Amino acid sequence: MFSSLRVRNYRIFAGGALLSNTGTWMQRIAQDWLVLVLTDNNPVALGIAAALQFLPTLLLSLWAGVLADRMDKRKLLIAVQTGMALSAVVLGVLDVTGAVQLWHVYVLCAVLGAFSAVEVPVRQSFVVEIVGRGQLTNAVALNSTNFNLARIVGPAIAGVMITLIGTGWLFLANAVLTGAVIAGLIAMRVGELRPSPRVKARRGQLVEGLRYVRGRPDILTVMVMVFFVSTFGMTFFVTLAVAAANVFHQDASGYGLLSTMLAVGTLCGALLAARRSSKGQPRTRLLLGSALAFGVLQVALGLLPSYGLFAVGLIPVGFALMTFMTAANSTVQLAAAPEMRGRVMGLYMLVFVGGNPLGAPMTGWLADEFGGRSPFIVGGAVAALTAIVCGLVLVRRGGVRLSPANWTRLRVLRRDGVKRVR
Repeated sequence: MFSSLRVRNYRIFAGGALLSNTGTWMQRIAQDWLVLVLTDNNPVALGIAAALQFLPTLLLSLWAGVLADRMDKRKLLIAVQTGMALSAVVLGVLDVTGAVQLWHVYVLCAVLGAFSAVEVPVRQSFVVEIVGRGQLTNAVALNSTNFNLARIVGPAIAGVMITLIGTGWLFLANAVLTGAVIAGLIAMRVGELRPSPRVKARRGQLVEGLRYVRGRPDILTVMVMVFFVSTFGMTFFVTLAVAAANVFHQDASGYGLLSTMLAVGTLCGALLAARRSSKGQPRTRLLLGSALAFGVLQVALGLLPSYGLFAVGLIPVGFALMTFMTAANSTVQLAAAPEMRGRVMGLYMLVFVGGNPLGAPMTGWLADEFGGRSPFIVGGAVAALTAIVCGLVLVRRGGVRLSPANWTRLRVLRRDGVKRVR
């Protein structure tokens, strides 16, 4: 389950990331609550803040993938993480001094989003250089475990600390904790990395990456699934805050508990994925089944009557979600050619995060017009329908066949014409 931790560079990377991710989740909770305080619990304003944070992904993630294929990923990550830490310092100082206004939060959401748009695809494609292809699936799962462990600890800390000292100091704490991942990147043994071949700068490399994905229906279908599930189903950064404040009438600690319960489910899903990684690349039926389960469970979540049941219901939702996301990430990275991995992951992060400028305001509008439960029901229905449609596409057009001998198994036709059963 923890085989990637045998690699020294990955141990350092994972340790710094755990601290940094904890700070990031503390800031997310504090930022959401700050917007609600500044706007008297307006869900539309919260949706706008989320959209501004994710909007730069539409503009920058593809170019970030190009940079990842051209440049030293470790050095690029150090520079970007430094910028993210400085953004947290500015927001923290404004909040602590009492000078913060809603437009300050909006501007810094956009700035942080710009850094994140570059950082995420570079970091995703850097993992294989740390551990190698043989450990990639395990490392992706452990990264998800790391992220979701922080997702449990961060909101729990934030919910208590907001009540005690306010939101501003949490932004400053995140800036300090971001220094941990910067220190880890600096401390790596460069000679033990497995760098992908760098691509020399030339015109048309971005378009080349898009054409590559278009010619790979296996990768393209996964990206379509990720886009619809993330845009309409993974809107918890808006929906949980609205559900806590407007549906169940909870304070900041109640919001933090909901985020923690979701993280418990995603952590369990990530741990199971790490254990399953010894079996190789995730199976197609796991990818489709987990997306369908996530959609159905989220619809059911939106119908639960009480705060306690709603909190418990977030655990299986998070489990199904993380199973799907880990399978999708590993499938795309292992399928991509090494010299294309940065651009492929740039496009992956574009479809993963880039739909949020659409999904976040829509979620806020749904909550405002039809109540805080409606985004869960609508988002879950879209996710389930996407899984069904993509499954039919894979069967009919994508090279996947149902074996007449066993209708419960999928027969995959590889690009070289050789059949293998998943």
